[in-house]
Amino acid sequence: MPLAGTRVFIVEDEALILDTLQDMLEDLGCHVVESAARVDEALAKLPSLDFDVAVLDVNVAGTRIDPVADVLAERGMPFFFASGYGRGSLPAAHSARVLLSKPYRTADLRAALHSVLPQ
Repeated sequence: MPLAGTRVFIVEDEALILDTLQDMLEDLGCHVVESAARVDEALAKLPSLDFDVAVLDVNVAGTRIDPVADVLAERGMPFFFASGYGRGSLPAAHSARVLLSKPYRTADLRAALHSVLPQ
């Protein structure tokens, strides 16, 4: 399934990781509609955003991503986590969600996107 035109929201606090992720997504044909570097910023942006999938860091500027994941789950929005901390770091309510382990390659990102997006 082609990813061209897939709209992505990213929550990531590390600028270098964010830039690399954006480049990888664009190489896959995706469009990054917005990003947030803090949990409160992500929560404030969510109501006005139109996107297909979200990529969430687990620890964002020292704050857990749980509230953002909870809102996305309540809305039925596809998302996955990108973290270097392992599966044990995921929010308990979302421990079965897809985890993209840092560092990752474009092929890993593609696989994560395909696993959460509707076929």
